[in-house]
Amino acid sequence: MKNFLYIFILLTVLSSCTEYHKALKSEDIATKFKMGEELYKEGKFSKANKLFSQIVPSYRGKPQAQKLMYLYSLSFYEMKDYYLAGYQCERFSDSYPESEKIEEVSFTGAKSYYMLSPVYTKDQEDTTKAIEKLQEFINLYPNSSYVLEANTLIKELDFKLEKKAYSIAKQYNHISDYEASIKSFDNFIFDFPGSTLLEDALYYRFDSAYKLAENSVEYKKQTRLETAKGYANGLIKRFDSSKYIDDVNVKLVTIDELLLDYTSTAKI
Repeated sequence: MKNFLYIFILLTVLSSCTEYHKALKSEDIATKFKMGEELYKEGKFSKANKLFSQIVPSYRGKPQAQKLMYLYSLSFYEMKDYYLAGYQCERFSDSYPESEKIEEVSFTGAKSYYMLSPVYTKDQEDTTKAIEKLQEFINLYPNSSYVLEANTLIKELDFKLEKKAYSIAKQYNHISDYEASIKSFDNFIFDFPGSTLLEDALYYRFDSAYKLAENSVEYKKQTRLETAKGYANGLIKRFDSSKYIDDVNVKLVTIDELLLDYTSTAKI
């Protein structure tokens, strides 16, 4: 019985493959469409896509074209070919703005760009583009059932940009390029005032300013110490129970002692 079952399954698979290859070689576009739709429903998106790609030009202007382009566009997403998914979904949206599938396809297109967003350590051009596409979707369909997910995706992408900007600024601190670190953290604090990394950013900006002052030539040291103190006070004001408070207080004592020397010298 087991051997019979295996043979039956094998014959079924071979028959299915034979029908698929026949459809690929067939000149009958209706046959290709029908089998492509069946394969799509079965989750065989790559095979369905190959059939659809053969008949897209033949269906232009026909009543069935909208359904074909709907399945064709989404098949790219299901195949994880997100570049073409984004492109084809946008083509569908432009071609069929009145379609009942417009929100689904538009969101899938925007989400395709989200899927292309790389890890935060890499260039974030695709991340920025994904945010733009998702926001465009929200603006076009503010009452869509997909808006909640779109906002969640944007939030995730925004945090990726935050991490990228923060890591660059911190790297400058790590390699002792303190001026570049301060400037980068200034930009970060301005661009992401509500970031969950704000406390860390404020601390490392202070730390960079402190170390810059510490290693400065004499005629710049006083001004830089005062700047560092201002950054420390800003951190404490914003996070009075900061995890960095002990380190900041120790450094503030040093700063005050050094500034006192300048005050004493000035009086003499």
